[in-house]
Amino acid sequence: MSDVRHYDVITAPVITEKSTLLSEKNQVVFNVPKTATKPQIKAAVEALFEVKVEDVNTLIRKGKVKRFRGRIGKQSDQKKAIVTLAEGQSIDVSTGL
Repeated sequence: MSDVRHYDVITAPVITEKSTLLSEKNQVVFNVPKTATKPQIKAAVEALFEVKVEDVNTLIRKGKVKRFRGRIGKQSDQKKAIVTLAEGQSIDVSTGL
């Protein structure tokens, strides 16, 4: 049974060209809150998707300064988690939770 807190740790899957290339290496990319730790991310992925996680790598993408209709704005920082799954395990991120 998955805990409700696991849904707070895994915000959304990242579906980009680079992240789909990582799926060939048995890796999946998720957006996570900045306060999420690697053990929390591992526990959430294992509970929600019922897979075995080997490794979790995280990175923080710094927010960019953008212009919109002449006004300057700043995008928020974003934390991503690259989750390596055990051999033979897979997650279909296109179906959702």
